[in-house]
Amino acid sequence: MCKYNMKHILVIALILLSIPVNSDVPPKQKIEIEHLLNFIKITHCKVTRNGTTYQDSEAVNHIKRKYEYFKDEIETTEQFILMAATKSTMSGKFYMVQCGENKPHKTKEWLLKELGRYRENNRS
Repeated sequence: MCKYNMKHILVIALILLSIPVNSDVPPKQKIEIEHLLNFIKITHCKVTRNGTTYQDSEAVNHIKRKYEYFKDEIETTEQFILMAATKSTMSGKFYMVQCGENKPHKTKEWLLKELGRYRENNRS
């Protein structure tokens, strides 16, 4: 006869279900994502999404909210860029960035280029 009754099993199951699961990107990618968010902020470039232009910190806040929403699906920094910083999930329009007087271009290309530069400078 089993020494655990159904009440014990139920209590154990409830305890296990209440333990938070940390589904987050791996540490290396988390550092890269933080770098990219800081990069957006310190460049003082303007990010346009759905026809409205945002300054650096406003753009970062929006991307952070999208990151939080998609966090469970993101495993790489490239996925972060694609899912949180490339285009509107509502309209499908690409986010554009304009730095100074330069011609606007897609945030995807801008952030992938910066990610490559960052990785090159931080090889170990």
